[in-house]
Formats: sequence, structure tokens, C-alpha cells
Amino acid sequence: MNDYKEIRQRYLAGESQRSIAKSIGISRNTVKKYCKGDTVPWERKTPERQATVVTDDVLAFIASCLSEDEKEGLRKQQHTARRIFDRLVAEKDFTGGESTIRRIVSELKNKRPKAFIPLQFDPGEAMQVDWGEATIYLKGEKLIINLFCARLCYSCRPVVLAYRRQNEESFLDAFVKTFEILGGITSRVIFDNGKVAVKEGFGAHARMQEGYSALSAHYGFEAVFCNPAEGHEKGLVEGLVGWARRNICVPVPHVESIDELNTLLLHRCLNYEKHQVRGRKNSVGILFHEEALYFSPLPRYIFETAKCTSVRVSALSTVRFRTNTYSVPVKYVGYEVSVKGYPETIEVHYKGSLISVHERQMGKNQTSYHLEDYMPLLETRPRAVFDAAPVKQNVPPEVLAELKENTKSQDNVISILQLYAEKQTIKNRIEDPVIVSPVDLHKYDELRIGKEVKIVE
Repeated sequence: MNDYKEIRQRYLAGESQRSIAKSIGISRNTVKKYCKGDTVPWERKTPERQATVVTDDVLAFIASCLSEDEKEGLRKQQHTARRIFDRLVAEKDFTGGESTIRRIVSELKNKRPKAFIPLQFDPGEAMQVDWGEATIYLKGEKLIINLFCARLCYSCRPVVLAYRRQNEESFLDAFVKTFEILGGITSRVIFDNGKVAVKEGFGAHARMQEGYSALSAHYGFEAVFCNPAEGHEKGLVEGLVGWARRNICVPVPHVESIDELNTLLLHRCLNYEKHQVRGRKNSVGILFHEEALYFSPLPRYIFETAKCTSVRVSALSTVRFRTNTYSVPVKYVGYEVSVKGYPETIEVHYKGSLISVHERQMGKNQTSYHLEDYMPLLETRPRAVFDAAPVKQNVPPEVLAELKENTKSQDNVISILQLYAEKQTIKNRIEDPVIVSPVDLHKYDELRIGKEVKIVE
């Protein structure tokens, strides 16, 4: 660049090209090229030479091979550059080198990224939802749980809920809780084509599962499904899944229950209201308060999210739900009862009355016994105590060994078991879950200001 500057300045001052070249020590051709300013040193001429062996026919053949791979969609059965070269030699009598084909294939595969249209949503218009996974310690056991992630499109207010299974019960329950937490309903909900929501088809042609169809009808929102492999159509919530893993589940949470984890998730999502998303005019919390005014109100009836079935209580005083077995009080043996499967619990009802609640078993062919369910039977058959499955499941082995060795009276054994049964009853006492929605304190300011304006008038 310095040479170019000197050439130009000396030439404009009237010095000859020969003199400039001799004093600077460069070629006269270089001085001739740059002295008039018609050519500049920072521009490079794009080579226009084209390989003679790479004809339009060869390029079309390579493109057809890659197009065929894309159409078949078989990740492990695609054309390599070597395979395309071999086919060109065999089918097109190609005489060029393999390196030439490798370069062309690389250029065609490394296409420019797709362009997307920036989206903008009105307050209360839409919410995006998705599923993700995270690792936690539940009662000391390391396991992978499912995260239901929802995000409002206008304010970016997030809601994250944890479930042990990604099934229809969890999916519907997550919606009910999300609407309760937000205090209203958006006009649209944008989701992918997961089987929990879609029976068949995809995108605009998706047919909803009956449960999701009933949910959307009850809450009055339009269910919108994305096209396959088009994650950008719900990019806000895609980012939320990663945010939840990095910011809520690091370090790895140690909890005693899913409810404890959900309390942590709710707290972190509330703290996110202080955050201001890049490109937004205000913080998430302020925008959320604006958006909440446009939500549809919640219906009075809370949507039933459970999987329901009617079964007859077996002679062992148990009912079966899915692949697992749960006990009920022995007085209901032979009766027809209703079983409701929720994400974390199983409820058994008889003629509208709740008679038993169990923690839902997540494995297969497992049995959950409540000791109190069998106490009336054990009192009449005390010899079966030490072999009874409900006793062995609920009383520690060391306690049973102590009872067997040192307790002579069957009445004493039954009395001790009764204490364990009462303890279990207290532990499993049924309480109505109450979801406490965040309070919008701005409402008080609005009421106060409105009142003052009214007085002035």
C-alpha cells in the first residue's frame, strides 16, 4: 500500500514511470499498472478459468446424487465423494481426478444457511411449548426427567415443569398448570408433532389426539403444529429448553420429590422476569404484565387430565392400571371402582368417593401396597403376618425380624403393625393441590390511579 501511495503521488507530480520504477526498485509494469489509479492493489481478480473436465453434465450428475440422498433420508446410506467419483467414471466416462469431485461435492454440501423471516407476535397471541430432558437426583437416585417448557411469544415469560414420564397425562396436566400459573390463556399454542398431541399427520395436516383436542376446546385456544424438522418455527421455546438445563439444573438438583423440583423451577422462572431479552423494549416482567391483560380468562371447570378406567377389585384387594398393581381397602373386594392415572399419583374412586391414593409406579409389573388396606384382614389372620406382602413392603426387615424373635403375643404384633399403618396413613394423607399464581402488584397501582382520576373529574 505504501508503494502504491508513492507511485501515485510521484506520478501526479510529473515524474516518469521509468524514474519511479528505478528509484523504488520495482517493475515498470507494476508502476504502469498503478500510476493512473485505474487499478488498485487491494482488489483481487476472481479467476474465471473452469476445469474442462467438469462439464454441465458432470455437475448435474453430482447434484442428482445429492438430491437422491436428501429424498431417501437415510443418514447411513448416502453418496460419498468417492462413490460419486466412481459412478462418474463408470457411467459418464469421467477422466478428471477424484480431488476435483471432492472439492465440488464439498462446495455443494456446504450450502449457505437458510434465510428466515423474523416473527412478531401481539400480546396474548401465542405461546410455544416443547419437551426437553435433564438429569437430577431424586431421593438420591440419579435419573433423567422430562421438562415441559412453555414460553409466551410476546413477553418471553417462561414456565418449566418437571415430569417423570412424557405421556398424555403429563402433557395435559402441564397445560392446566401452565395456564393457572400465567393466570390466563393465549389465543394460539404452537407445538411440534409429538405423539402426545398428534394422532397422525403433521403441520397443517395434523390430527390431534382426543385428549389434546378436548383440552384446546375447553380452554379455547387454537392448536398450531410445526412442520417436521423446522425447529425455527418455535425458536423461542427451543432456546428455553437449553436455558432451563444450564441455569436451573446446574448444579444437578438433589430433591426428595418432583413437587420440590417444580417449586424450584417456578422460583427460577419468576426470577427470569427481571431479565430483558435483547431487542425487547422492557424486561420480561413488565412485558408480561402488559400481555396478561390480553389473555382469555380461565374456565371455572378445571380440565380432567387423568387417564380413567373402570376395573373390578381382585381377591387380593388390588386394582391394575397400565402394567402395575395398586391396593385398596379389603372391604371393596369384588366391587367395580374407577381408577384415575395422574402424572405422579394413582387415585381409586368408588361411587364418587376417593378410597385410595398411591404414588404412581414408573416401571412395569410393580405392586404398591398400603398396609392399612389389609389391617382388618391381618387382624383375623395373624399367622399370615410375617409372610404378607403388604407387611414386607411397608415394615423394615430388621423390625420384622425383631418381632418374629421376641414378640410372643400375636396381639402385640398386630398393635405394632397398626402403628406402622397409621404412620403410613398420615404420610399418604390426601390433600387438594393448590397452585398459587403469582400476584400482579401493578393492579393495585392501576386501581389507585384510576380512583384518583375519577375524583379529579
